[in-house]
Amino acid sequence: MRRTGIVVAVAALLTVFAPALAQAVTGWTEVGKDQARALDESQGLATIVRPSGTTIRYTGLSTIPADLNAQGWNHVGDPGSAQGWYVEPYQRDDRGGKLYRVQAPNGSWANYKHSLESWEANNNSFAAVSPDARWLVEGEYGTMDRLLVHPMPGAVFTDPAQNLPMAGTIRLDHPVRDVQGCDFQTATRLLCSSDDPDGSLFGTTKPLLQVDLAGPLSGSDVAGHVTSLGQLPLRSGCSGSFEVEGIDFDERDNTLRVIVMSPSICIVFDSMTYRFKQ
Repeated sequence: MRRTGIVVAVAALLTVFAPALAQAVTGWTEVGKDQARALDESQGLATIVRPSGTTIRYTGLSTIPADLNAQGWNHVGDPGSAQGWYVEPYQRDDRGGKLYRVQAPNGSWANYKHSLESWEANNNSFAAVSPDARWLVEGEYGTMDRLLVHPMPGAVFTDPAQNLPMAGTIRLDHPVRDVQGCDFQTATRLLCSSDDPDGSLFGTTKPLLQVDLAGPLSGSDVAGHVTSLGQLPLRSGCSGSFEVEGIDFDERDNTLRVIVMSPSICIVFDSMTYRFKQ
């Protein structure tokens, strides 16, 4: 009877810890988590480093400015930041293009629009700013073999009245699905959060992806090698479909943050921004 009790207890313990073990990401250790609010912390985040101070800014449904929402820009994605510049990506339900709400290091704001190419999806899931603040990387939803590159609005492309052009693509050597956010770790490495619900591309759903570039962005196409680092944490008091959202790499202390929204009603109670260190 005592032996049976021990076996049952061990089995129960393994059940508790099995999800955490299965969801470990290669090369990164989970060091903490913070609750992510459903309305204003559910889409993405970015660390903004300026001489006046450093802030971590989140985006969500309730952070969309009223004037942009009234114009049809009803979705904000994962923002990006570098060299004090901050960019929020917006999309709309039609093919009316993409919009980038840009804050300069001095705090001033400007809106830049990009008209869609004939082959381009209207999704504007994230904005990743290169470490030198010269290039803006964005991504489309669905299964893709590319990331799209623009000259950095505000820093390099300075006329909001003109169409923000395409500068090239990152040509991925492996398709990716439902990428919700990317951020630069170095000039030649992106870390990306994928909400892939299928799992057939990398053998797991909801992976953390690493994209190593053949060289720094320079205004022409560049090759990108994709590696899956494993499944991101999927833990909640509710069962159902999680949604992996935005990602941020904080160069101050090399902390990686990824937002994971919980299923069902638990989206309000135990959605989390997970923190990782290498």
